[in-house]
Amino acid sequence: MKKFILGCGLVGLTLSGVKAQISATQLAGQLNTVTTMVPFLTITPDSRSAAMGDVGVSLFAPDANSVHWNMANLVHAEKQSGFSLSYAPWLRQLVDDVGFSYLAGYAKVGDNSVVGGSFRYFSLGNINFTDFEGNPTGNFNPNEIAIDGGYATSFNRQISMGVNLRFIYSNIAGNRAIQGIDYRAAMGGAGDISFNYNVFEDRGPQNSDLKFGFNIQNIGSKMTYSSKEKRDFIPTNLKLGVGYHTEMDDYNSFSVYMDINKLLVPTRPYYLVSWDGRSDSMINGIRQFVGTDPNVSVPQGMIQSFYDAPGGMQEELKEYMLSIGGEYSYNDQFMARAGVFYEAQTKGGRQYGTLGFGLKFETLTVDAAYLIPFANRHPLQNQMRFSLHFDLASAKAK
Repeated sequence: MKKFILGCGLVGLTLSGVKAQISATQLAGQLNTVTTMVPFLTITPDSRSAAMGDVGVSLFAPDANSVHWNMANLVHAEKQSGFSLSYAPWLRQLVDDVGFSYLAGYAKVGDNSVVGGSFRYFSLGNINFTDFEGNPTGNFNPNEIAIDGGYATSFNRQISMGVNLRFIYSNIAGNRAIQGIDYRAAMGGAGDISFNYNVFEDRGPQNSDLKFGFNIQNIGSKMTYSSKEKRDFIPTNLKLGVGYHTEMDDYNSFSVYMDINKLLVPTRPYYLVSWDGRSDSMINGIRQFVGTDPNVSVPQGMIQSFYDAPGGMQEELKEYMLSIGGEYSYNDQFMARAGVFYEAQTKGGRQYGTLGFGLKFETLTVDAAYLIPFANRHPLQNQMRFSLHFDLASAKAK
């Protein structure tokens, strides 16, 4: 009995400096966005996928932009080679000089393999730096770059796999010292592993097809802008997708897609504070939190990202993002597209619909997309994107 009373006393003393416990349900309802460095790597680069709610893992008739979405799927491209150029003015509701550009190309090698590459450039406009007294100290144009190279091969008519290697460069502050910390451009490397599986090809009256794919993107080293700061995760991302295609007659066809995305990086824990709310809760010099320690290696971070949310499984499920889209094609010359993207409010709250179209002129295809946020005064309001696709083999033949 004495041991029991003593144990209760020690527990009471230990918890005396900690706020009252918060339930998993309360934690799951709080804002807790998963953040990473270089988030520009997750921006949808092309207008075709952007018009369908950001789907792209299991597209039928894949094009050069599949270098980003699923390199393994590019083996099934209808043309021998091609390239695409895309541009999107970014966040025009807030600023007028930010833009995203993307160039991608591919070429088939033999009957079963393909090589591809891309160049991604994100310009963040012009920034005027000042000191603490408001005096100008210079201008700077921050920018970010990613250069990809990939290879994919098919093992049979159903299964194909691909890999990408990526160089990442991010310069958002320039080479300068701020509050005693020397900042510089961040550089890193990453890779993708992709898979494509054609579930069936029904060559009946409607020629229907079903395919499944996945892509684990940006598996790579942590990055930093300063040697004095801890290195942060880049957006390692799991993409799962399924696509269904049917030809209604000789001129009309329809495809529908669904993608699920999840960042494979640790979720920020809920840090406990003292009763007065003015300082962190410390026990034996260790900061107390609910959740899992995010200061881990990249492989460990990928694994624990499936179970480390402080709000438990209820919060963990909110970290999955959903994209649904459809595409109608007439005579393979006019395409109409629509889609929807959903992200939980507590994980960023990106929720919007999309519309777009495509026009094909012999060796040239023009795509456009328009984003419609479900919230008023959204920073992505009136977001437009444009893409041009070139069929190199057909152009050379002509």
